[in-house]
Amino acid sequence: MTETDVMPVLDATAEQPPLPPGTEALAGLVPATLAGLPPTAQAFFAVVNANGTLARGFQALSATHLGLGVYQVLFSHDLTGSAYIGTIGLTGSLGSSPPGQIAVVGRAGAPNGVFVQTFNAAGAPADLAFHLAVLS
Repeated sequence: MTETDVMPVLDATAEQPPLPPGTEALAGLVPATLAGLPPTAQAFFAVVNANGTLARGFQALSATHLGLGVYQVLFSHDLTGSAYIGTIGLTGSLGSSPPGQIAVVGRAGAPNGVFVQTFNAAGAPADLAFHLAVLS
């Protein structure tokens, strides 16, 4: 992408596919706060394989591959108002990660979910492993 190229702004809600059966919002989630991080603020994480399986995580319930370069990750807490940080990366502790890009946003229809899209270095959708951190 050059400096003259402009990436289109997408409506994230319209671009997300429906929730797979059985992954609708969970009852009994720890509530989010609109006033900022409470004294009980936590950090959660998930490391997800390119095929959408959860390699490891903290408070991560599941990861699902929804399509080419498209994933959802569900956590045990309500993430409304949280910060999502993602990076392309291998799931092991050794090696060299392929170059790529990642986009993360809250999951439409699931307050405990994060919607993730991964792209190769050229910007085309691609199945890539990633690391996801959530500050809540």
